[in-house]
Amino acid sequence: MTTNHHTSALAARRRIVVSEALAEIRGIANAQPFDRAVLARITARLEALASHTELFPRADFPPPAVTEGVGASTRYRLNPEDGDDGVALYLNSINPGKTSIPHNHTTWATIVAVEGQEENRVYRRIDDGSDPAVARLELDREVTVQPGTSIGFLADDLHSIHVIGDRPTLHFHLYGRPLETLSQRIGVHLETGAVVNYNATQLKPSKAAA
Repeated sequence: MTTNHHTSALAARRRIVVSEALAEIRGIANAQPFDRAVLARITARLEALASHTELFPRADFPPPAVTEGVGASTRYRLNPEDGDDGVALYLNSINPGKTSIPHNHTTWATIVAVEGQEENRVYRRIDDGSDPAVARLELDREVTVQPGTSIGFLADDLHSIHVIGDRPTLHFHLYGRPLETLSQRIGVHLETGAVVNYNATQLKPSKAAA
């Protein structure tokens, strides 16, 4: 079998397995009310997908070149054919050193590791929300997402990410709607409490996976 044929066969198999997983996840996500128990079921199904490590080789989802700097990242959309219609699955390939400011998603989200470590710091708001330009946050807990340890979020949950370890991540980030459509997300600068539009100030474009 030639290299090109093997690559094409792997990509075709990956598309099938991803499509099957997302079909099941859509069914789970239709449950009402959507709560943390439903989110846990979605996360478990995504963990099952992540167990197929052979379908997600580093060669197909390379991190940015070191010349792009510490913490550079590439986000691959795994179901681009779905466009803006419903759930969006990304595979994030991020170099160590990447950090983000605390932010929400305005939809549910879950992060599951194929390989690598991403520390998630989860925050609670301690202000009354009366000033839309300011948010005061307090650290609630820290979770290092890695194979065997995942994390999920409801729409208003706030977290920041910090890629640790000595190798890039390959982590699934799954959202109830595509990131690019979440125009009302907020980010918070911890030092000042200043609230910003997260997508407008922080979001980089995604790439479509092969």
